[in-house]
Amino acid sequence: MPSIDSPRPDDPRVRAARTKRFRTRRALLDAADVAFASHGWANARMEDIASAAGVSAATAYNHFPSKHALLGHVYSPLIQPLRLEAERDIAAGRPMVDALRDQVKALTRITFRYRPLTAAFWSAVQDYTIRVGGPADPSDDIDPRTLAPIPASIQVLVEHGQDSGELRRFPSPHEVGSLIVNMLLIRSINRPHEQPAVTCEMLLTVMFGMLRPELLADAGVDGRPFRDLI
Repeated sequence: MPSIDSPRPDDPRVRAARTKRFRTRRALLDAADVAFASHGWANARMEDIASAAGVSAATAYNHFPSKHALLGHVYSPLIQPLRLEAERDIAAGRPMVDALRDQVKALTRITFRYRPLTAAFWSAVQDYTIRVGGPADPSDDIDPRTLAPIPASIQVLVEHGQDSGELRRFPSPHEVGSLIVNMLLIRSINRPHEQPAVTCEMLLTVMFGMLRPELLADAGVDGRPFRDLI
């Protein structure tokens, strides 16, 4: 039970401390966004990010215990709307082919628009995967794969589509989501001059070649049903 002298939640001192913490966190995220996009994963230092945010390195680590965690929090807001959209599409009973097509289009636009930040995030994911030697653990709150689960929206749509009979049951939602996202990240980084529409068409062709191959068969030998979607 709190002491009678403990500050109440609506105490001005509590509100001031909360506001200060929020502003510090926001300053660190903004500084990190610029640093990772400008200098990449390896060359963006926590100390420099803290300095740009106007705080000490100790304060930065108090808010974000590692560079992996910081980058995960920077990238997360870019993909959160995709998961919400996937949940809305399922709730509305939208056809999963249409929902997945729009998800891949949106994700492709994001990764190409924020290409330098995406490259930094992909490097962080690879580094952390090597460190832990395995897949993401949902309870690991500093794993960038957990903080910004890029494949999640695709996985939940594929799972629903397979359960409803709209999509083939193989491969698994996890395999589909991981494969499509890995292809997207690699192409967005390694092909800087490629148009997003080209990458999007490739991803959709691969994904529906696994899950709805009749879409490609019905388009004919030279058909390209996912051309020019972006």
